[in-house]
Amino acid sequence: MQIRRVVVGLIRENCYIVSLPERQDCVLIDPGAEPERILAAAEGKRIAAILLTHGHFDHIGAVKALAGEGTAIVVHRADAAMLGDMEINGCWLAGVDVTAPPATRLVEEGDVLQYAGITFTVLHTPGHTAGSVCYDTGEVLFTGDTVMAQGVGRTDLPSGSDEDMERSLRRLMPLLRQRDVLGGHG
Repeated sequence: MQIRRVVVGLIRENCYIVSLPERQDCVLIDPGAEPERILAAAEGKRIAAILLTHGHFDHIGAVKALAGEGTAIVVHRADAAMLGDMEINGCWLAGVDVTAPPATRLVEEGDVLQYAGITFTVLHTPGHTAGSVCYDTGEVLFTGDTVMAQGVGRTDLPSGSDEDMERSLRRLMPLLRQRDVLGGHG
């Protein structure tokens, strides 16, 4: 599995391009901004799916520009409304207007996704938002803003919860020791 990280946007969010070398398609995780840079880093591979770890503006900003015909847009059911609602996706924090197209697939805990030849298991990890998820490949854990290089995501925005974050972190602790962890920032 190949993973390319592209740091994008005002808040320097990590977008990941995940692919298999022998395939001509890829998966994007959290394309927050700068679609041209993300496309260049994808090196001509077709985008099979866009997996969103949550619905905040800095993780969804390039979805509209990158989702082509047949591209799956995946988010947890609890964050689905954030894609089209600037009041709850937090874009007002940066003084920008950001929305994304509606999800084509709503996921929940334990769902198994297969895109571009790669299997991702959905781990519902609320706390940063009610619908925050991690995507586990068995080797790599994409954690979004649940766990990042500099700590954990904030819980003071709409649908965030200190209590939920604490439960999610306790649950993730064993996996954090067993997987490469790729977070949303840092």
